[in-house]
Amino acid sequence: MEHEAVKGPATGSAVGGRGGTSASKTFWRKIREPLAQSRFVKNVIVGLLAQFVRLVRLTNRVVEGSSQFSGGSYAEFEPGIIALWHGQHLLTPAYYPKGRPLVAMVSRSADAELNALMIEKFGIEAVRGSGGRESSKHLDKGGAKALIALKKSLTAGKNVAMIADIPHGTPRDAGLGIVLLARLSGRPILPAAIATSRRKVLEKSWDKTTINLPFGRSSIIVGAPVFVPADADEAEMERKRQEVTTSLNAATAEAYRLVDGPK
Repeated sequence: MEHEAVKGPATGSAVGGRGGTSASKTFWRKIREPLAQSRFVKNVIVGLLAQFVRLVRLTNRVVEGSSQFSGGSYAEFEPGIIALWHGQHLLTPAYYPKGRPLVAMVSRSADAELNALMIEKFGIEAVRGSGGRESSKHLDKGGAKALIALKKSLTAGKNVAMIADIPHGTPRDAGLGIVLLARLSGRPILPAAIATSRRKVLEKSWDKTTINLPFGRSSIIVGAPVFVPADADEAEMERKRQEVTTSLNAATAEAYRLVDGPK
């Protein structure tokens, strides 16, 4: 859920003509940064986002065939590493079972701060970092610290969640960061997808971000777990990365098939 902290109003025709439009742009540039740094504004935005996500969850019936994550079916794989795709993960906080500890990695970018604040409203702990680099041997300092924090959470018996693909990289193609966490922790990767029948796809976004809408049907799919051996070499890590990609894409396709099929 990486959104810009504050976005400006539309800059179409203004009452005052071109001069009015120019003046409004100048005014917005002057106030945009202070607004973006305002804790009050951030809390208002996060509160509205959280309420909208709850509304979507409340008004979208979960269809038959969905995975029953809260029913204990996946207890043998917990604590696990829940893998999600960028742009397809926005409903996760509302659908994750209550009372079950979850720690999620959130990007360290300023735009992702709203994401971190929102998931905390659902009782989910945020770890800031980026763990999806192309090379597991060249994680930056922040990414390495985040993976260590997630490993400690898994050792403590908490599930963790990671976005599998690399920010602004190739969408729906897993990076090695999540595979490295699985190797270090010995815990399985659980590819997960949530879909709704009513949605708006932002086609111009790099990851085809999907805005889920109320009053429809929803589905949850947890795909085949991916286990990574502790002694996995570079070639095996690449095979496991591809396996995560395949399993997560399959889970996503099945989630959409369920909600887009016959009512």
